Amino acid sequence: MIRRLFTDFDGPIMDVSERYYQVYLYCLARIKLPNQLVNTLTKAEFWHCKRSQIPETEIALKSGLTEYSQPERFAKLRRNTVHTEPYFKYDRLNEMAIAALEQAQAEGLELAVMTMRRVCELDPAIEAYDLGRFFPPERRFCLANDYVKTQDVQDKTRSMANALKTLPQATSQWMVGDTEADIIAGKTHGIYTIGVLSGIRSQERLELNQPEKIVNNLAEAVALIAAT
Repeated sequence: MIRRLFTDFDGPIMDVSERYYQVYLYCLARIKLPNQLVNTLTKAEFWHCKRSQIPETEIALKSGLTEYSQPERFAKLRRNTVHTEPYFKYDRLNEMAIAALEQAQAEGLELAVMTMRRVCELDPAIEAYDLGRFFPPERRFCLANDYVKTQDVQDKTRSMANALKTLPQATSQWMVGDTEADIIAGKTHGIYTIGVLSGIRSQERLELNQPEKIVNNLAEAVALIAAT
């Protein structure tokens, strides 16, 4: 009998807020004019915007980038920068993430990671934090390095379909994630979905996609599963 827990990587396991904020600071500095006064958002203000899904162009306007085409150029630069190698060093493990994964294994759950990271972005983090003991290569579902992204919802739903074809059949399965892509991917394939608030979406945004449960973090998700 296999009981399987799919988990997203960024959000449930990794805290990416500092990476995103450092890219925001970089883009703000690059796009502003030499003598232009800007309103640099604090990290808390910026992360609130991201978790509320405020558009990048609006974040630029809030930051004082009001000159012609600045918001659009800011948004484009951010998209092209946020997933580049120099900034992954700012990612950190979420508190209690390792303990949660260890508890999941102790409960007999088979763990699989499902992420929109590419292989070259996922594997170094797996190695750096010794996460291979939870996620062997055959249970890592990510994007190929040359994959042309469409939309996260479509890409993750497609990845889930591939995982279900590849892995042995399970008697019970759960999907834990911090975005609408995670929830929709799970629901599309009849998997019980749990939203976590440790990532890039607020409770209000997660509720829009109606996961079965919303909890604070991966540890609470594992405890919920263990109780079923």
